[in-house]
Amino acid sequence: MSIINSENEVNQVLGCLDKMSTELQNPVRYRLPLGDSGVDLNPLIGQTLQLHYTGQIFCTHCQKKTRKSFNQGYCYPCFIRLAQCDMCIMKPETCHYAAGTCREPEWGESFCFQPHIVYLANSSGIKVGITRHSQIPTRWIDQGAIQALPIFQVSSRHISGLVEVSLAKHVSDKTSWQQMLKNNTTALDLKTIRDNLLADCSPDLADIAKQFGADSLSLLDQAEPVDIHYPVQQYPSKIKSLDFEKTPTVTGILQGIKGQYLLLDTGVINIRKFTGYEIEVNAS
Repeated sequence: MSIINSENEVNQVLGCLDKMSTELQNPVRYRLPLGDSGVDLNPLIGQTLQLHYTGQIFCTHCQKKTRKSFNQGYCYPCFIRLAQCDMCIMKPETCHYAAGTCREPEWGESFCFQPHIVYLANSSGIKVGITRHSQIPTRWIDQGAIQALPIFQVSSRHISGLVEVSLAKHVSDKTSWQQMLKNNTTALDLKTIRDNLLADCSPDLADIAKQFGADSLSLLDQAEPVDIHYPVQQYPSKIKSLDFEKTPTVTGILQGIKGQYLLLDTGVINIRKFTGYEIEVNAS
């Protein structure tokens, strides 16, 4: 159970990590889930935070204890069995549902065959990305974007992947997490970049619409990009990545939070990387 006293001290909260939950405010509100409990992190910025890894890992899907985590939180049997761990989730343009080889067709129908958004984001510079409609703006925050602009809504994950591949011929589809954490990013004119991309990619986009039908690809006309501000007192000038496998007890002053990273004066740690790790948290 999370116990936070009147001075915002957290006393020995124990549980398995999951990615931080977020709420788009100014700045973004962060909460660290730990099993059935959780810790509101924004009030702890400026305080000493200690995270101790107990040595135990539990699969985020089946909850069984595992010696090693695969794909950010899965035991090996779940990793090789579940469709959500297949490579086509990372590269949806390679979707093989139509070939009848999906690991879990029913899961694929519920997850992949729903509206997806193709967007531009500015995290370490301009990038193109995709996400389910329900994950806006969570996906942008998780990537540490300071601006984001949706471009298309499409009818399936497969189609979103094809559109992303077309746009990625002209802009990056990756984020430099080191530059993102240093905040070496300036505001960009996303609307002009979008318009230029649409002109450059017009033949590819027309082919996709022809293949899947005009209703499968809808251009979004959002007036302005979404601006995102993070709760950070000080950004690191040099990046030192912390790892529970190498240092089971991580301690430092919490200077800020961006993306899925805690920024401590002793280094940065990617919380999502350690999904399923049993952690004890103390703050004062």
